[in-house]
Amino acid sequence: MAAAVRAIGSLGRFTAAAKYSPSLRPPPAGYACRNISTSTALQTRTHVSCDIKGDVAVVRFNTPNSKVNTLSRQLSSEFTDVMNEIWANEAVKSAVLISSKPGSFIAGADIDMIEACKTSQEVTQLSQEGQKMLEKIEQSPKPVVAAISGSCLGGGLEVAIACHYRIATKDKKTILGTPEVLLGLLPGAGATQRLPKMVGLPAAFDMMLTGRNIRADRAKKMGLVDQLVDPLGPGMKAPEARTIEYLEEVAIGFARGLANRTVSAKRAKGLIQKITDYAMALPFVRRQVYKTVENKVQKQTKGLYPAPLKIIEVVKTGLDQGHDAGYLIESQSFGQLAVTKEAKALIGLYHGQVRCKKNKFGTPQREVKTLAVLGAGLMGAGIAQVSVDKGLKTILKDTAQQGLDRGQQQVFKGLNSKVKKKSLTSFERDSILSNLTGQLDYKGFDKADMVIEAVFEDINIKHKVLKEVEAVIPAHCIFASNTSALPISQIAAVSKRPEKVIGMHYFSPVDRMQLLEIITTDKTSQDTAASAVAVGLKQGKIVIVVKDGPGFYTTRCLGPMLAEVVRVLQEGIDPKKIDAISTAFGFPVGAATLIDEVGVDVATHVAEDLGKAFGERFGGGSIELFKLMVEKGFLGRKAGKGFYVYQEGVKNRSLNSGMDEILARFKVPAKPEVCTDEDIQMRLVTRFVNEAAMCLQEGILSNPVEGDIGAVFGLGFPPCLGGPFRYADSYGAKQLVDKLRKYEAVYGSQFTPCQLLLDYANSPSKKFHQ
Repeated sequence: MAAAVRAIGSLGRFTAAAKYSPSLRPPPAGYACRNISTSTALQTRTHVSCDIKGDVAVVRFNTPNSKVNTLSRQLSSEFTDVMNEIWANEAVKSAVLISSKPGSFIAGADIDMIEACKTSQEVTQLSQEGQKMLEKIEQSPKPVVAAISGSCLGGGLEVAIACHYRIATKDKKTILGTPEVLLGLLPGAGATQRLPKMVGLPAAFDMMLTGRNIRADRAKKMGLVDQLVDPLGPGMKAPEARTIEYLEEVAIGFARGLANRTVSAKRAKGLIQKITDYAMALPFVRRQVYKTVENKVQKQTKGLYPAPLKIIEVVKTGLDQGHDAGYLIESQSFGQLAVTKEAKALIGLYHGQVRCKKNKFGTPQREVKTLAVLGAGLMGAGIAQVSVDKGLKTILKDTAQQGLDRGQQQVFKGLNSKVKKKSLTSFERDSILSNLTGQLDYKGFDKADMVIEAVFEDINIKHKVLKEVEAVIPAHCIFASNTSALPISQIAAVSKRPEKVIGMHYFSPVDRMQLLEIITTDKTSQDTAASAVAVGLKQGKIVIVVKDGPGFYTTRCLGPMLAEVVRVLQEGIDPKKIDAISTAFGFPVGAATLIDEVGVDVATHVAEDLGKAFGERFGGGSIELFKLMVEKGFLGRKAGKGFYVYQEGVKNRSLNSGMDEILARFKVPAKPEVCTDEDIQMRLVTRFVNEAAMCLQEGILSNPVEGDIGAVFGLGFPPCLGGPFRYADSYGAKQLVDKLRKYEAVYGSQFTPCQLLLDYANSPSKKFHQ
C-alpha cells in the first residue's frame, strides 16, 4: 500500500521551499554596476530586477512575500520586458538568470494562474505565450546562462533548459525536475520538445512520466546541467548568501566566455550517448520505445491518469512530425489536461498538502527537543527514525533487550538505505544515530518534552505505561498515543493531566507513509495540539487534526469498506478478482491484499472494537471468517500467509489454498442484481464515502480538505479522484445517494446514506469544495 500511496506524495516536490529570507546583495567589488533602464517599467517592477556588470546583464527573480519564486503572470511579464531591454541594449553582450532566494531558482508555474482559466483554450494560450518567450531566449543572439541554486522545477526547469548554458550549486537543496505529471498536467512551455534532444529519449520519458527530483550532480551526468559550483561555508555572510554570490561570479564569467567565444556551449557526448542518439534517430527503434513505455504506463495507471499517455503522444509528435507540430500539440494538450477532473483532483490534493503543512494552532510555548518513544516494534522504531533523522534527540525504550536491538537495527537500516542511495554520507548517518539512545528503563525521561507510546493495542497496557510515564516526566511533557482505534479520552481517563494527552496516529511503514493523524479530546489543550502538530511537521509529515472517537477518521472510514470486502469474498468472488476490481477503480493496492498488509489479527481487533461502537452499520461480512484465519495462523504478509502466500523474492504471489476451506464454510448466496464488477466497486467506495461524510457531519473532521488528504495519503483512496469529498462533488451527491439506496434495498442499514449526503443530494448547487 505504502509504495502506491507514495507516488502521490511526490506532489510535495512542488512545495520545496527556501528556509531563508531573500536578501538582495551588493555586487562583488570590481564590477561596474548600473541599472539597465530608467524606464517607468523599472520603477514598478516587483518580481524581476536587473543590473549590468561590465557587459553582462544579471537578471534576478524575487517573488515578494514568498519563500519560493513561481512563474506567475506578473513575473513572466516583467521577465519579458527585462529581456526585451537586454536585447535592445548594444552594450550588453550576454545575460545571467539567477534567483535572489537561496533555496529557490523557480519552483514552478503559478498553479492559481492555471486554475483561474475558465476554458482549455485560455490554458492553451498561456502555454503558447510561455513557448514563444522561451523560444526567444533559445534563439537569442546574446548567450543566456541559468545560474541555479535551490528548486528548479516545472516552469523553472523550462526556463533553465531554454538557456544556452546551465550552472548549478552542488547542494542537496538544488533539485531539478518536471513534476507536472503529478498534478495531472504536462510540461507546457517547450520541455516536451527540448528534453528528449538534451538528455535523450529514455531519460526524458523517465523525468516527465515520474516527476522525480534530480540532484545537481546527477543532472550534470545526464547533460541537464553544464557546470557545478561547490557551495561555500560561512564567512562574513551566511553560507547561502556567499554561495549565491560565488555562483553569480562564476555564471558571469561563463556568460562573458560564451559571448566572446572562449567557452563553447556544445557538450562532448560519450560513446554510449552517441550510440543511443544514433539508435533513437531510427524510426523503428523509437516505435519500440514508445510501445514499451505506453505498455508500462497503462499497467501502472490502469488508464485512469490521462497525463502520462498525453506526454508520450506529444513527445512522439515532435520527434516524428517536427518542431511546429510538437509545440502545437504540447500547448493544446496542456489546455485539455488542465480542465480534466483528474487534474482538478490532483491540484486539489496539492493545495490540501500545502494547507496541512501549516500549524493551525500556532507556535507552541516551548519547542520539543527531546522525544521519548515507548515500544521498539515496527511502529516505535519507525517513529524514532523519522524523529532522529530530523534532529530530535530521541530515546527509544522497550521492555526486552531483543526487541530493543531489533528496533535500533531497523533505524540503522532505514538510515543506511539513504547512504546507499547517496542522499546521506556514512558520517551524516552516524552523526544522526548519535542522537538516538536505546534503553530498557525510564532514565532520562525527566528531560523529555514529549513521549509517544507505540505499545500493544490494549487499553490496560496503555493505562499501565501512561501511569508509569507520568511518574517520571516533567510537568510540561506531552503524552501522545500512537493507537489506531482506541479512543484517546479512554486512554486519558487514568491521566493526572488529561490536557497534556493527545493521539498521534502514524501509518506503517512510518518512514515512507506521509500522513500523521492527530487526535484531540475535549480536554486536550491548544498548546498540546500545537506541539504535536509542530513535531509532525518537523518529522516531514502531512498532518490532519481530527476529534476523538472510535477509529478517529481514517480507521473508521476503512472499517465499513473492509467489512464489505469480506462480504464480497463470502459471496464467492476470489481475492485476486477483488484485487483486480479495486485497483481498476484506482486504489493503489487491491482490497484483499490490503487486509494482508494491515494484518488479519489487527483487522479483526479493529473490526470488533468498531462493531461494538457503531453496531449494525459496521456489519457486512462475518468477523468469524477473520477469527478463523487468525486461529490458523493466516495473519497476512507478516506470517507469510493470508489470502495469499508470501515468499521472499517471489513476485507473483499465489492464492493461499488453505483459505478454500474457510471461504467455503462462510459462503453465502450472491445477489446477482448487485454483483457486477461496477457494483462491487461501488459497494466498497460508497460505504467509504458515506462514513467519511458521517465523520464531517459529526464534527470528527473539521473540513473536507483534511478528509480528502487523510483518505488519499493514509488509506490509498484513488489520488485521481482527489479523496472522498472531491469524488462526491464530481460523481454527484445525488448519484451517490441513489447507489446507496440501491444497495440498502438489498443489504439494509449498512448502506443508509448519512444526513449530510442527503442534504447535498437535495441541493445540487452545494459542493464540499467550492
